[in-house]
Amino acid sequence: MPKKLRVATSPLTNTIFVGEIKKHGEWKQGKQDVTMDCLNAVADHVKIFGKPVEVSDAYTGKLIYRITVEYSP
Repeated sequence: MPKKLRVATSPLTNTIFVGEIKKHGEWKQGKQDVTMDCLNAVADHVKIFGKPVEVSDAYTGKLIYRITVEYSP
């Protein structure tokens, strides 16, 4: 069975981590900082999508985020 990985942002450091979570919610040993990988992946996704990506609440349909990317060569 593959490991169930979680991606989350630390509220203290604003770092995006990936790793396994213990039953009581703490990170298991070995979490990794993937902040720049995540930001680059989202920027590439939005750029290829060709227009802003909107994220809405699944229950209410209310817009939560509108993500846009400005490319600067």
